[in-house]
Formats: sequence, structure tokens, C-alpha cells
Amino acid sequence: MNEREISSNAEWVREALERYSGPLTRYAARITGDVDLARDVAQDTFLRLCRADRAKVEEHLAAWLYTVCRNRALDVCRKERRMSALHEGQAETIACGNPGPAAVAERHETHRNVLRVLGTLPENQQEVVRLKFQEGLSYREISDVTGFSNSNVGYLIHTAIKTIRQRLRSDTEMAQEA
Repeated sequence: MNEREISSNAEWVREALERYSGPLTRYAARITGDVDLARDVAQDTFLRLCRADRAKVEEHLAAWLYTVCRNRALDVCRKERRMSALHEGQAETIACGNPGPAAVAERHETHRNVLRVLGTLPENQQEVVRLKFQEGLSYREISDVTGFSNSNVGYLIHTAIKTIRQRLRSDTEMAQEA
């Protein structure tokens, strides 16, 4: 590799690090249940990116990074013999616009309720929903990360959303009756 190629690769890795460091750390934290372990997993993922063949990775970078991160996090969990669910306090909330206090409180309550219900779903449904809606991956990328088929990813997401809606509706109805 010449100096120009090395510089180009370094810039490519730097851009990937800036874009995916936070999301990969959050993803790994959901799997490991430990932010410090998650940081180590994300760091290891980027070290592997530095050693990877750019030509083989570049076209599907997000899927590659999430796959490596997931596999590494699962390895760490196997070694540590622990796997915890995401606690609602760990989730990041994203404010859009400048909503009033009532709207913010309602959004936080809804977010907490959705995360609570999401936490009761089977692990495979939780994972695909988080990859889709929290990490913004496509069905194809989720398929590449998890090893599930595209149609299975779609089915899992559909089933999870349907279950979440039903449970939230049921919770709302019970609250109104009380």
C-alpha cells in the first residue's frame, strides 16, 4: 500500500468511527448489559475494521460493523456468563423541534411504556426491533447482522409491533377503567 492509500483508508476508518462509534456502543451495551464492556466491544470492532479489506467491506459497512459488534458482544457474554435487558434509563431519547413540557413528558412516558413492553418480547423480536428503529438498519442489513432471512426479519418486526400495540392499548384501557 502506498502512502496515499494508507491516508485514504485512515480517513475512511475515522469517518466510520465518528458515525458508528456511539450506535455500536449502545448496541453492544444492550447485548452485554455493561457500558464498559460495550466500549471494549465497539473498540475491538473498529480494530477489526482497520485490519479488514476495505474493498470487501465498504459496500455493506453498516451491516459488517453491526455483525462484528454483535458477534464480539455475544462472545463476551458467553465468557462473562451474563446478558441483561436494556433498562429504560439507559435508552437515549431524541428531542425533535421544541415541544412543550407536556408533550415532552408524554413522549417520555410513551417511550418508557414501549421499552417496558419491548423488554417482555422474545429476544429475537427485541433485537430486530432495536436494529430497525433505534439503529436505523434496513431489513437486509438486519438479516446480515442476525443471520435471519429477510422475510423472517419482516415477520419478527411485524409481530413485535403488533404485540406492542395490543399491550399498550390494553394498558391504556385498564388505566382508564381504574
